[in-house]
Amino acid sequence: MEVLVQKVNSVKRTAISKLVDQRSEEFEAVFADDSKVFSELCFCLTTANSSAEMGIKVQNALQGRLDKLTRKELSVELRKLGYRFYNKRAEYIDEAKQWRNIKNKIKEFQGEIELREWLVENILGFGYKEASHFLRNIGFKELAILDRHVLRTMHEHGMIKELPKTLNRKRYLEYEGKLEEICKRTNLNQSQLDLYLWYMKTGKVLK
Repeated sequence: MEVLVQKVNSVKRTAISKLVDQRSEEFEAVFADDSKVFSELCFCLTTANSSAEMGIKVQNALQGRLDKLTRKELSVELRKLGYRFYNKRAEYIDEAKQWRNIKNKIKEFQGEIELREWLVENILGFGYKEASHFLRNIGFKELAILDRHVLRTMHEHGMIKELPKTLNRKRYLEYEGKLEEICKRTNLNQSQLDLYLWYMKTGKVLK
């Protein structure tokens, strides 16, 4: 953990910190627009078992049409874009249409943990990673996104013994707690830390 803390603090002293700050401001701005909030929900559905790059490709191509296309039309469009699980993700997005105005529901919650639990239980296709990713992308800051890049970084630095094939709730919260220790020692929130860890692994600051 000590080595990772040093690496993160080192990157914080570079120009990447400005990109992280910029991306954080962009996330916060999303919540003001209902359509963008729904778009981010669909984006996070498409990144599961895929990649952020593919999710961005889908989001850009179908911007403004996600809630208008039928399930069959969504499947066709996803397949055209080279998306692997086009039928299943079309189903998830189609089911998510009932939450076009999900921002109103989000406002009912006081804490991020409780809100994430609700998302996992009610959004078809959302696990803890996807729910955390969605909340980070609309401006929330205190939840870890345990994707393969972050888990690999944790494993390489001895924070976890092995790379898990799946994460249940108990283990997700356990690993999230380990990252919280990094947050405390680098003076970052989970949202910011994720961007730094992603950059360190991929050389990119995405979302």
